[in-house]
Amino acid sequence: MNLTISGHHLEVTPALRGYVTQKLDRIVRHFDQVVDVRVLLSIENQKEKEGRQRAECNIHVKGNDLFAESASEDLYAAVDELVDKLDRQVVRHKDRIQDHQHPSAKRNHLN
Repeated sequence: MNLTISGHHLEVTPALRGYVTQKLDRIVRHFDQVVDVRVLLSIENQKEKEGRQRAECNIHVKGNDLFAESASEDLYAAVDELVDKLDRQVVRHKDRIQDHQHPSAKRNHLN
């Protein structure tokens, strides 16, 4: 898995990088066919305080690309919300690609 964490208008500290990596391990635990992950952390220069810290993520998994973003007053809270959204998307993607068809009773009987 290739992991790229970049910052826009902020420096990505080792503590922040470690926090994002730790949270993204949850996604890899649910679905091991993750090829590429790109995380963009940014601070927007808005006048209002709410939603100023943003976290965006593109995940390339086998067969699909997933995207999620979140914004909050706190960057760590934005990362938490981002990982929750991505986790739901990854689980839904995994459920879609699994083979849900069971062999018919006739085929089981012949074996």
